[in-house]
Amino acid sequence: MKLAGLSSRSTPAPPGITGTARVDRRIRDVLRRVGPGDIAVIDYVDLDRTTADALVRAQVAAVINAAPSISGRYPNLGPEVLLKAGIPLVDHVGGELLHRVRDGSRVRLHGGSVYAGRHEVARGIVQTPESVADQVVEARAGMSAQLEAFSANTIEFLRRERGLVLDGVGVPELRVPLADRHVVVVASGAGHAEDVRALKRYVRHHKPVLIGVEQASDTMRKLGFVPDIVVGDPTMVEVGTLKAASEIVVPAHPDGHAPGVERVHDLGIGAVTFPATANPEDLALLLCEANGAALVVTVGFQATLREFLDSGRSGSNPSTFLTRLKLGTKIVDGRAVAVLHRARMSGLGLLLLGLVAVAAAAVALALSGTASVPAEEVPRWWNAFVDWCAELFS
Repeated sequence: MKLAGLSSRSTPAPPGITGTARVDRRIRDVLRRVGPGDIAVIDYVDLDRTTADALVRAQVAAVINAAPSISGRYPNLGPEVLLKAGIPLVDHVGGELLHRVRDGSRVRLHGGSVYAGRHEVARGIVQTPESVADQVVEARAGMSAQLEAFSANTIEFLRRERGLVLDGVGVPELRVPLADRHVVVVASGAGHAEDVRALKRYVRHHKPVLIGVEQASDTMRKLGFVPDIVVGDPTMVEVGTLKAASEIVVPAHPDGHAPGVERVHDLGIGAVTFPATANPEDLALLLCEANGAALVVTVGFQATLREFLDSGRSGSNPSTFLTRLKLGTKIVDGRAVAVLHRARMSGLGLLLLGLVAVAAAAVALALSGTASVPAEEVPRWWNAFVDWCAELFS
């Protein structure tokens, strides 16, 4: 019975963003668990673009970083990516937060404060497009130091992996034939999905071998380009993609341990391991070179100096530079290939042009009244036109 003068009122929701916390110092573990509406709690100095893109794809509600997202060592790209996607970023909250907040618990972010229940457990700096832009300008001064560090690390990498880089020692042989064929290698860089779509005509015409690197393999399958080969940690790839691929290559540590290979074995799928310290993108390129590919089209790889340093985590990953030198003129950027194919007149346009020409000739003959076409010539002319159309669309 409802008593007069009493009314039920819902308690207003507290201000800010509330979500499930996904907490881990290892960023790859956070990316495996995070989902739409979650709040990623990380400890990651110099947030790079690849990680930020993964967080955007996961549709996180916010990112809380115990460390500075831009340290000033070089102008990294991750904070810009998050803010452009409308994802709040709070920095410098301190490493203690990772102990105060349990993975899977509910947290609230309001301004620069982090709340667990009603209690404030940490406070940080709210990043804005203006603050990130100012820090990026200051960080440009650190690029020369990063290039020096990169040069030193490149020499060390060549000393350690010279057999791999110079002679292809340790590169596994593949069941999928690459010799004298075009190959498209797709990594999960910025805009890779759009770039894959733009290569549809090229793929249809040349029928290249398709190689997907970790999460990019899932993107390819969803767009209708099932990868022939998947390279990378299998735990970063959906089961449907692993089962659809013809071959799986799992990077391994120099001692032979291959993280994630158990998942492939549990699915009853075979895999080959590739022991090396290079990143999965570069291992995919080395596979192409060692197995005799004629042309390698890259999608989602770094194109500018800033992206190159950002992907290399401040010079700690020098394999990319040496890998590009190894492939030489075989390697081509996918966007350039797409532009060249768009520049050609489309097959439909040429077909319409041919039909117009045939119709114009027929009209001219009909109006002239002086020319006659032997009946036996009509089928020959028609068959020649059909053959021309078939060659046009082959």
